[in-house]
Amino acid sequence: MLLPLSLLFVGAVLFLNGIWMFGRISDREIVIINLVTATITAAVAALSLIRAEDIGDVREVAMSLLFSVTYLWVACNRITGADGRGLGWFSLFVAISVLPEAVRTLIAAEDLMDLWLGVSWALWSGLWFLYFLMLAVGRSLVRPTALATLMSGVFTAWLPALVLLNRPT
Repeated sequence: MLLPLSLLFVGAVLFLNGIWMFGRISDREIVIINLVTATITAAVAALSLIRAEDIGDVREVAMSLLFSVTYLWVACNRITGADGRGLGWFSLFVAISVLPEAVRTLIAAEDLMDLWLGVSWALWSGLWFLYFLMLAVGRSLVRPTALATLMSGVFTAWLPALVLLNRPT
């Protein structure tokens, strides 16, 4: 039930972070959407953890919190002026950690929504890997990473959130 809420804000933050990486939003201004999204996704995760009944529920919370920490870290880096290397290494950790979720979801997929979610996990893993390459390794991948971030925001979060929010009840 809370998935569309999280997805809508993940879509917004990824879309805006992509635009920011293209230099169209200032470092100071991008902090707001990253803090708001980190707070919303962490709150959704906390509510979900309270309702958790099995390890699958806990896994979903853990995966969600990887997003929350990422957005919080982006905001903190913009506030403090940090170079992002720590976030880059965290991004490698996340990229590797979510791969089993992508595989598990794709193998168990029973409908289009499950398939979309499995593909999204794989795409998010690739996106975090791009952040690792750019921030920790120092590869000059700003433009392709910005485009991947923006497109990921639209196709893995924003549009699916709109579909879920506008489904007949």
